[in-house]
Amino acid sequence: MSPDTRDRLLAGTIDALRAHGIAGVSARTIAAAAGVNQALIFYHFGSVDELLAAATLRSTEEQVATYRERFAQVRSLRELQQVGRELRVREREAGNVAVLGQLLAGAQTNAVFAAATRDALRLWIAEIEEVLNRVLAGSVLAEIADAPGLAHALSASFIGMELMAAVDPAGDETAAAALDDLGLLAERLDELGPVTQRALRGAVRRTAKKGRGADRAPGGSAKRGSDQGG
Repeated sequence: MSPDTRDRLLAGTIDALRAHGIAGVSARTIAAAAGVNQALIFYHFGSVDELLAAATLRSTEEQVATYRERFAQVRSLRELQQVGRELRVREREAGNVAVLGQLLAGAQTNAVFAAATRDALRLWIAEIEEVLNRVLAGSVLAEIADAPGLAHALSASFIGMELMAAVDPAGDETAAAALDDLGLLAERLDELGPVTQRALRGAVRRTAKKGRGADRAPGGSAKRGSDQGG
């Protein structure tokens, strides 16, 4: 495959998605955006769906690479939230938020789109998880925070806020402020003296242990009941 043809098809697919939405993307609209014969889509990618999947992953890889250095500079949860704000503004202005919304819509009924969108989002999640592992290391929150789970949660919140901003800017700002407050709380916890921090860590561990025990209790009770019944 000619690299030039491949790049034109991948870029043209994203352009067509921005211009026509997921329902309007076709071999014809992609070929027109890429400036190539539409037969090349099927020759090189097999189907429009497979081309859309490849374009989604390529576009996300490029976006993530753009922010990688910025992520590497983050030293606190509040800084991560600030990067999230910058990212949402830039991606919205570039039209990438609209593209994401279209992909998420298509993913609800198309397994190829769903897999491609999931893989693309995992690229962002991996970057955020790396930041969380770094900024939470040694903190009180590290006692209870599950970095992979928190990375998924933050990514989901960023996506939701990106989409919300178009229809409810005030709600988007309220959500962003709430995340800022959580980041500030984390910083204040880490500023506590060593004695207070030790006491807090102990309380957190005990609470987390009780929570895990409560989660296991229904299964354990059922098993004991089954054993007694036998």
